[in-house]
Amino acid sequence: MAVYTHGHHDSVLRSHRWRTAANSAAYLTGELRPDMHVLDLGCGPGTITADLAALVPRGGVTAVDAQEGILAQARAAAAERGVANVEFAVADAEALDFPDDSFDVVHAHQVLQHLAHPVRALEEMRRVCRPGGLVAARDADYAAMTWYPDVPALDDWLDTYRRVARASGGEPDAGRRLLGWAREAGFEDVTASAGAWCFATAEERAWWSESWADRTVASSYARLAVDGGHADAAALARIAAGWREWGAAAGAWFAVLHGEVLCRVP
Repeated sequence: MAVYTHGHHDSVLRSHRWRTAANSAAYLTGELRPDMHVLDLGCGPGTITADLAALVPRGGVTAVDAQEGILAQARAAAAERGVANVEFAVADAEALDFPDDSFDVVHAHQVLQHLAHPVRALEEMRRVCRPGGLVAARDADYAAMTWYPDVPALDDWLDTYRRVARASGGEPDAGRRLLGWAREAGFEDVTASAGAWCFATAEERAWWSESWADRTVASSYARLAVDGGHADAAALARIAAGWREWGAAAGAWFAVLHGEVLCRVP
């Protein structure tokens, strides 16, 4: 069984709460209709969930995550937005506790990269999606991330993170694999695309660099890195300092590439 590499430290959740349907699910939102029923798999703190619910006002969203604790934040996000057409539940992405053909759309954002069996999860997503419905998945591809200026500590970060993620049972370069995984799961009608986050303004650079600097020394990822022998505390501190060095550099720029798939259920 895979271990969720990032955990739910505030440094992680600050990043997750930034996510919206506009910046993280634009490849899907044009397919939504007001009366649809959506399963949001791995909903985290629920900011994308609330946006999806607003787009299906005569339908609804069932938001699930592997841990009950994070669902409290998702409920709070929905309540703050005044969104009432959302239900929440704990669920295992590889063994969903829903009947066949339960949803019009099944959505997973940054989920498959953390699973030991992503194809099995896609098969489950397909099972609970109605004929004619859509299974939608989007995942980052760490090896494709790129930045300027060249800060050697960020090369160390990328190498360390990918080793930790794989040791935890996941696949950090999931974005490039989504189309292949969808084919393995039995989908034939698949639209594959790519999207990106870009952090280039002073505010964006400060937020992104501080988020990763804190995550590098304080999150579950930091503990897994040390416990797994991938880095010691001093190495992680140097990487965190490198993140801050990058964030303070004039003209600094960072891009996160994502793979995306829209899979039509026959």
